[in-house]
Amino acid sequence: MNRFPVIIDCDPGVDDTAALLLASRMDELDIRGITTVAGNVGVDKTTANAIKVRHAMGEDIPIFMGADRPMFRDPVTAEKFHGEDGFGDVIYPKEISDNEIGEEKAWDAIYRIAKECNGELIVIAVGPMTNLGIALSKYKDLPQLIKRIVIMGGAAIGGNITPSAEFNIYVDPEAADMLFCCGVPVYMCGLDVTLKAYMTPEEIEEIGALGSFQAKLFRDVLQGGLKKYLGWGYKGVALHDPVAVLYAVDDSIFETHHVGIRVETKGLLTLGKTVTDLLSDKQMEHNAYIVTNVNREAFLEKVKSLMSKF
Repeated sequence: MNRFPVIIDCDPGVDDTAALLLASRMDELDIRGITTVAGNVGVDKTTANAIKVRHAMGEDIPIFMGADRPMFRDPVTAEKFHGEDGFGDVIYPKEISDNEIGEEKAWDAIYRIAKECNGELIVIAVGPMTNLGIALSKYKDLPQLIKRIVIMGGAAIGGNITPSAEFNIYVDPEAADMLFCCGVPVYMCGLDVTLKAYMTPEEIEEIGALGSFQAKLFRDVLQGGLKKYLGWGYKGVALHDPVAVLYAVDDSIFETHHVGIRVETKGLLTLGKTVTDLLSDKQMEHNAYIVTNVNREAFLEKVKSLMSKF
């Protein structure tokens, strides 16, 4: 099997935790680094959480701390959903001996690793796009060094932090728009697909019943979010970030469209909206791809299969 090099840029985050656990069991992924960014909580906390998850992954993966705020805006966080610590207020039950992180900043590490991979690097970005925005600003040749970028963010229709914007894009819309305009193929796994990739309480318990420490951690960190989703009238909790990870490896269970995507950076009521021509007669430059649907049964089977590897 040919493994491909990836960087996972994230802001753990409860669904980031689930995504990282799944990624560590995917034989196709050669994870060259985890880069952290402020988003769900501050970057100090997202980095501390990444260290916890690295321990649970059982992998010696370098972690690089990134931006503590958006490129041009004040920070926006989501403690009400992810808990004050960003870890679903779950106490990590094991002692961690390796708390080391890389000395490089995330954006410098992204560029270095991209050069080392000779154009084969894939970036999976499941937090605000600030680290990538800074890297693109600092290193003008970076787009020629990245094969593709798969993100969790955006939506063709609607939002979750405002009526028109999804959280990851809203936090740093300028960085996100830079991403879509940089020339690298960007695959957007937004709310259109991630809200369809949900797990019911019973399905989450099935994962926990696998019995491993990691399976129980997967179950436990999702409990707070699950209660909120059920309270909002959904059937279960959306696995937003795992969608991007699974899509990066196998897009066969997803529906994808080649479209134009830009980000609104100035609108009073539409700040952070991902504007696409998916449903429009007027066409934009087709600079990206949007993922709109998933075979939920096949998705859940992949999740369960991967978590059973622990």
